[in-house]
Amino acid sequence: MDAEQIVEMRNEIKSYIVKSGWTLTDIVKEMNKTRGEQEQTTTQNISNKLTRGTIKYRACKEIASIIGCSIIWEPSPK
Repeated sequence: MDAEQIVEMRNEIKSYIVKSGWTLTDIVKEMNKTRGEQEQTTTQNISNKLTRGTIKYRACKEIASIIGCSIIWEPSPK
């Protein structure tokens, strides 16, 4: 993933969060409700992963679920 794709992904996820009325802090609090002590995360951790483009798909699905969205795979236009 190049730098442009990382910025695009980060901006897309953040825009969905904002449009849903959630903050990243609130999402992290919600994520931590269902995680064990060893799996707890922080707002800074998620923000850094978004910035670096290293966020896992599982975390993206979890964020989507919290904000009431789902990730849909569809074929790209040719």
